[in-house]
Amino acid sequence: MFYPSNPVELSKTIAGFYAEADKVALSGRPVALIVPHAGYPYSGRTAARAFKLLEGEQYDTVVVISPSHTVFFQGSSVYGGDGYETPLGVIDIDKQLSEKIASIHPSVYFSKMGHAGGATRGEHSLEVQLPFLQVVLGRFKLVAIVMGDQEEDSIRSLGETLAAVLKETNSLIVASSDLSHFHSEKVARRLDSAIQTAVEKNDPDLLLQTLSSGKGEACGGGPMTATMIAAKRLGGTQAQFLHYTTSGEATGEFNEVVGYLSAAIVAEKTVAPASSVIGSPKAESEGTAGTSEEDRRKLFDIVRNAIKAKLSGETYTPPHIASLEDKKGAFVTLKIYGNLRGCIGQIRGYQALYQTIADMAVAAAFEDPRFPQLSEDEFERLEYEISVLSPLVRVYNFTTIRIGRDGLMIKLDFHSGLLLPQVATEQGWDVTEFLEQTCLKAGLPKNSYKDKSAEVYKFSAEVF
Repeated sequence: MFYPSNPVELSKTIAGFYAEADKVALSGRPVALIVPHAGYPYSGRTAARAFKLLEGEQYDTVVVISPSHTVFFQGSSVYGGDGYETPLGVIDIDKQLSEKIASIHPSVYFSKMGHAGGATRGEHSLEVQLPFLQVVLGRFKLVAIVMGDQEEDSIRSLGETLAAVLKETNSLIVASSDLSHFHSEKVARRLDSAIQTAVEKNDPDLLLQTLSSGKGEACGGGPMTATMIAAKRLGGTQAQFLHYTTSGEATGEFNEVVGYLSAAIVAEKTVAPASSVIGSPKAESEGTAGTSEEDRRKLFDIVRNAIKAKLSGETYTPPHIASLEDKKGAFVTLKIYGNLRGCIGQIRGYQALYQTIADMAVAAAFEDPRFPQLSEDEFERLEYEISVLSPLVRVYNFTTIRIGRDGLMIKLDFHSGLLLPQVATEQGWDVTEFLEQTCLKAGLPKNSYKDKSAEVYKFSAEVF
């Protein structure tokens, strides 16, 4: 009813949403998302803006909280079954965590109430989130919660319970909610902007006040508020608004619309001192010729000077370095306090390595579409990483891929995507997960590497 039942079509639909969505730069790691739950043609693109942030992340458990649209009951129901099935497969329930959540507060039940059973269909506002999670995360366990009522006591008790149980776990909370229903576009945007303000301020009390006063509307206001309460207790210090639209954009009808919003709540990352990050040597991949410490220093100088010249509006020509004349592919990665600030590279070398590094440094700072152009204030905080690539080698046997040694690139139809070797190591992926994430990077369904027409390549990299 809300998305394609064919798994291939469903995967391609979601991959298309992800390919269209810009990945917003965050100051930390998402601990919670707020996403809409209408049919995919209406709210899928708005939801994808939030789920896109999970690319490259891993969570042991995802807690999805939705309102009940089919049955009324007091409190909240934590699903007590074995799993939730979508066209993309079965997601196992985290029974231990589910039972623990239900055991703490009397208004939270461990049951199938509000989920499915008998002639009652499942709760769509929960189920529409699951394929997005399956495509972007792959493997995870689920805690499925449906709120039967949205009284303040029930909302606060659920939020506090989640905060207590999820502490010290690797978990993500997803709140499912649409905003105002069946007002004109003008009225809807006025009502929805009040909800957006409360979310951006990361203020669950303001959100409750906005809902109770009628200044804003949200069918999943309870899940949103409970999620914000829990996320704040779990270190979610910053809320990031991502996207807003109404159903009118899809239908062309603006007299009666439904509003859709997506947002993320982020916890700050623990960051190593800059001195340990800038130019720090990493384990080199097999099969790459080593770059001397002196040449590494010269390349870092080129990166810094090329970016500085661009900021000053000057033309920069890197110095000729005889030992770095080989034509090699390379990537330049920029970070600020350990967080990605830009990464651009060339897979194959078309000019001397020192010139490629100069060009990619400027591109990473000013041309990465995921970020605004680098500002002068950011320049002195930049941390640099250089990856010098070996030639591409076609992969016919996936068992030859080595985590920590190999990077991957996939090509299929008009799509292509590449991930550097260090990404798999940093994320703790196995080979299958690395292949899946490379497909997602290319805007393809995660299992596309199995397609007979897909071309998979590996390469090694010297990273410093």
